[in-house]
Amino acid sequence: MLETEELRKVYKGKVAVNGVNLFLERGESVGLLGPNGAGKSTTISMIASLVSPTEGDVRLNGKSVLKNPNTIREVLGIVPQEIALYPELTAYENLKFFGRIYGLKGKKLESRVQEVLSLLGLSDRQKDIVNTYSGGMKRRINIGAALLHNPEILIMDEPTVGIDPQSRSYILDMVRQLNEEKEITVLYTSHYMEEVERLCDRVYVMDHGQVIASGTKNELKSILSSEEAILIELDREYPSLTRELKGDETILQTLETNKGLKLIVPKGSRLLGKVFHIAERHEAQVINISVQEPTLEDVFLHLTGRKLRD
Repeated sequence: MLETEELRKVYKGKVAVNGVNLFLERGESVGLLGPNGAGKSTTISMIASLVSPTEGDVRLNGKSVLKNPNTIREVLGIVPQEIALYPELTAYENLKFFGRIYGLKGKKLESRVQEVLSLLGLSDRQKDIVNTYSGGMKRRINIGAALLHNPEILIMDEPTVGIDPQSRSYILDMVRQLNEEKEITVLYTSHYMEEVERLCDRVYVMDHGQVIASGTKNELKSILSSEEAILIELDREYPSLTRELKGDETILQTLETNKGLKLIVPKGSRLLGKVFHIAERHEAQVINISVQEPTLEDVFLHLTGRKLRD
């Protein structure tokens, strides 16, 4: 349905995107992951016809979008990372304004505004000034503005940044509903790996302007199928312990987490005893230790060497 063909973008001699090939089938939910500066936003801007590629093409149903940008603009909804609303207007007034931009009028416009407000769970707050809304409510209205014209494709660029867990859960449930019930095709970027795990059927991983891996979540996890993860929960940080584990050749990767450390080791290596011994030598208090299969985030870190928020 939607595909990019060798997309390339150069800014002042610097390559931001270099030969990116993506495809989205109708009704799919696809994740686009990458550390900051990987080229995700530039790729999204080229898909949306907001930025012209230096080379390559974007095709919708086999036809070039570059030659006729309106073909994709008519069926595309974009949820930007930044809040793109008029803060001194009410939610209702904001949606009416954006609906008119999409060409909606009269009863059809009023009907769609009310349908979207209901979907967002904000019908009872529609006459309140947006500036009085919580961060989560603003995010929901931001999404609603992209849904007024019943888009076939929805691009969401980190739509849950800076909001509370309850609002995030509401938005994720809503996106899944739109994808499954309305069959809206979703391209989703996020700094929260659990969101991609929850929403997306397939994933592309970008780094330094290129796609470095792609596939279903299980296919990507199979990259580390011969490894396992040891999770170590500590009472505090122990820099000397971390340094020693990072320098141990029998440990493939040592990652710092919110609660302690995660070690990627060969499956069946039986390194738990060694890890306990090292921790004891550094007088580290181990609160909990467990072994699990590598996650999608482990694969991401393995591929890029960087955390998603770096």
